[in-house]
Amino acid sequence: MPILEAPEERLRKFKYRGKDASVRRQQRLAVSLELRKAKKDEQALKRRNITTASDPFVQQTKGAKLTLQEIIHGVNASDPEQCFQATQAARKMLSQERNPPLKLMVEAGLIPRLVQLLRSSLHPCLQFEAAWALTNIASGASELTRAVVEGGAIQPLVELLASSHMSVCEQAVWALGNIAGDGAEFRDIVISSNAIPHLLALASSNVPTPSLRTVGNIVTGTDPQTQLAIDAGLLSVLPHLLLHPRSSIQKEAAWALSNVAAGPHQHIQQLIACGALPPLVALLKNGEFKVQKEAVWTVANFTTGGTVDQLVQLVQAGVLEPLINLLDIQDTKMVIIILDVIFFILQAAEKISQKENMCLLIEGLGGIDKIEALQLHENRQVALTALSIIERYFSEEEDAGTLSALLQDHECLTPLTKT
Repeated sequence: MPILEAPEERLRKFKYRGKDASVRRQQRLAVSLELRKAKKDEQALKRRNITTASDPFVQQTKGAKLTLQEIIHGVNASDPEQCFQATQAARKMLSQERNPPLKLMVEAGLIPRLVQLLRSSLHPCLQFEAAWALTNIASGASELTRAVVEGGAIQPLVELLASSHMSVCEQAVWALGNIAGDGAEFRDIVISSNAIPHLLALASSNVPTPSLRTVGNIVTGTDPQTQLAIDAGLLSVLPHLLLHPRSSIQKEAAWALSNVAAGPHQHIQQLIACGALPPLVALLKNGEFKVQKEAVWTVANFTTGGTVDQLVQLVQAGVLEPLINLLDIQDTKMVIIILDVIFFILQAAEKISQKENMCLLIEGLGGIDKIEALQLHENRQVALTALSIIERYFSEEEDAGTLSALLQDHECLTPLTKT
């Protein structure tokens, strides 16, 4: 069945005009900012406090725990072994689950010495422990992250991304992720330190998860920051990682892509050009549910910010079938988002006189039955969002006015909004 057989010339010439364009832009900005902020809050890097046997530099110290004064003295010692024992003790103290003494360590003046230890190339175990301690401090409040930045940690951490010791690389990535995730100011510094190419290289080798998370934190920032990540090659890496055999990597890649899709239509066009739509649709069809959710967020951002031509390309990539299949999931928030996506697609089709073709396509995929069934959903927003779609796009003209009357019976209801 042909999908949206509108002439290409007509699609290129189509423009939103007047108040409609202004209102749409304001609504898109509000929704995109909300979605992007939500993703950042959910995905912020945390303190790394799990010791894994695969880390060759994790050596378990024996004997009594060191006091803070002993740690301060040992970290500043010239003997590498004594310095290592004290730095590891500091890292462990900073890694405790409840009330780690982050501020106390900063006030004790440890940051300059920890930063100095990052350059101890002859002692990678010291670099590893110092980077881990700084990661933990940077996971705290903004003033603690600032102390790490002002202590000069970013540049030596970026240099460690090229270390021949993968555990050291990985720990530097975690530290930079916490710094970049704190806000626009520090994201700019990380970007200007030429971290992104190193991070993307590591995302394609042995450190994909924290590298992707760090790059993802960068693209939660401003549109110029996201463009810098794109210019550094982000979109040449993400499509491949969407098809990674590990679902955790797929999830991180989809999350990063969702923040690119939350940008202006120029970013969305670059997303299309890099070939991201086919693997994105594949995740919607076959990914684990946690991955499918990230893919849905990506499509939601795409549809709220994309042009009509871009929404046509999204439909032509086959996005509707897996979205419709997901309408019977138990996650109410996801169902609402999917209904909103379908609404935006129908709205775009209507703008180019392709409403009938689009309705036929949705009907052929079993979408009408599913949307009609959702009118009886126990969640009021799901029910009325489904009802609004049915009434506007799939009802006979003589039924017009039914939706308006029903909505008047529900005060304070705002259909088709993101939550």
